[in-house]
Amino acid sequence: MEKAVDFITYILSTDLRTAAPILIAALGLVLMEKSGVVNIGCEGMMLIGSFSGVFFARLFGSPWMGMLSAGIVGMIVGILFAYIVVTLGANQIVTGIAFNIIALGLTSTLNRLIYGVTSQAARAPGFEYVSIPLFNKIPVIGEALFSQMVPVYLALGLVPIIQWFFMKTTVGLKVRSVGEHPRAADTAGIDVSAVRYGTILAGSFLIGAAGSFLSLGLLSLFTENMVSGRGFIALAVVIFGKWTPWGILGAALVFGLGDAVQIKIQTIGSAVPYQFLMMVPYILTIFALAGFVGRSQAPAASGKPFRSGKT
Repeated sequence: MEKAVDFITYILSTDLRTAAPILIAALGLVLMEKSGVVNIGCEGMMLIGSFSGVFFARLFGSPWMGMLSAGIVGMIVGILFAYIVVTLGANQIVTGIAFNIIALGLTSTLNRLIYGVTSQAARAPGFEYVSIPLFNKIPVIGEALFSQMVPVYLALGLVPIIQWFFMKTTVGLKVRSVGEHPRAADTAGIDVSAVRYGTILAGSFLIGAAGSFLSLGLLSLFTENMVSGRGFIALAVVIFGKWTPWGILGAALVFGLGDAVQIKIQTIGSAVPYQFLMMVPYILTIFALAGFVGRSQAPAASGKPFRSGKT
């Protein structure tokens, strides 16, 4: 019985920890998508955030400065993305793919230039676990839910905040109207471009911060291409969660569970090759997309450029 409780606690704790970066990135993506912007470049932005987090954490000696700096770098990348897809009206999918390719080459080059070509990855100060007194003593779930890194708590706290933003604020209503009917919103006096710029900047900050949690929260180091598809999983999470913050939380936990299970199976010395176990989260992604894409309704103007004054 005690071993079963320990197993459940471990799975829940690991699930939350591995789901956190996907959740944060997906919340950044839903901010953009609610305004009609699809960011396939999430993978690249997370990778840039992972590298920036380690670089600035080493520079300042603080993981918090690393995460904050990674978010700011994400916003800088977001400005360029916004200029291309909003101001210039370029194809959002093609632009996102280009950002992914550039990010992979840029971070690999900078990593080798700054830290050299060695077998030792660049390490940085990471986040520590913080237990919430009394709550962490709750049987089974206490240690899993209330003995986590602070960014995990922040990721969970963002869910009701963004839900409230969309449903209860004037700005959130403008974002949703731009994503559904940009022409009608423009006619009503809403600056569609400004709204999309704002959501891209806010979303890019979260995506950059999500990438930094991968390097500072899960590993405390940077390795080339370490995001390993989590940016694409975040895109799937948005679809699986039906473009709602609470749905995204549930979907992120499902994918985090896949990671947690494969990690646990590896640690107990399973005869199954680890490469097959590492496929679990991605297999879940395929099944989720196959089962939910047709039944999920994206914002009507998602992925469509807008030109004020044109039909």
